[in-house]
Amino acid sequence: MREIVMDTETTGLDPLRGDRLVEIGCLEIFNRLPTGQTFHVYINPERDMPQEAFNVHGLSAEFLSTKPLFHEVADDFMAFIGDSPLVMHNGSFDLGFINMELDRIKRPAVPRDRLVDTLLIARRKHPGVSNKLDDLCVRYSIDISRRTKHGALLDSELLAEVYIDLVGARQSSLILADDAPILVRSNVGDAPRRQREVALAPRVTDDDRATHRAFVGTLGDKQIWSEFWGEPDKAAG
Repeated sequence: MREIVMDTETTGLDPLRGDRLVEIGCLEIFNRLPTGQTFHVYINPERDMPQEAFNVHGLSAEFLSTKPLFHEVADDFMAFIGDSPLVMHNGSFDLGFINMELDRIKRPAVPRDRLVDTLLIARRKHPGVSNKLDDLCVRYSIDISRRTKHGALLDSELLAEVYIDLVGARQSSLILADDAPILVRSNVGDAPRRQREVALAPRVTDDDRATHRAFVGTLGDKQIWSEFWGEPDKAAG
């Protein structure tokens, strides 16, 4: 299943009061694994940048003044997200800005039923604690040392890792050590499973092997089993 993990940056908190979109970052995942396909763009908001917003993402009005307007990138953006589910953290905020920009250029809104809100998922899984993106990264041991400022593409990359952990899709991994038992990380719950320290004995007996070789001997010269047995077994056949 194809999903798009997405984040935005804006000039403020309320599109109904004139705040605008300034950055979109998207990352494609397929069956909960990143594909390497991304979409990233800065957008000229055609207005000033409040200091509070600049402190969050570091995008100045001067920097953004040379970037494209939303209507110039809308086709590429909509083509990238297609009809896939949109994974966002506190997604109502981001989707509100996206739909406001689409409304400005007389384009249909993105339906809210496409939204997969990781904040709601996190609140159900971790009630009573902070579930900001930074907090979730720390909880799941995801490196956030690069995140000195908010950035839409970087935050999408971090969110993709968080999302995979939230929904329990992290691939099982082996923890190997010379002086410790082998443990396998389970996707169910947080506890690892213990592997057998001594492998079970094979259930195929020597009599079984002899019977199989005798049967293969009836198959003629073109059978390929003897190629895997080696020269002694070919002679026996």
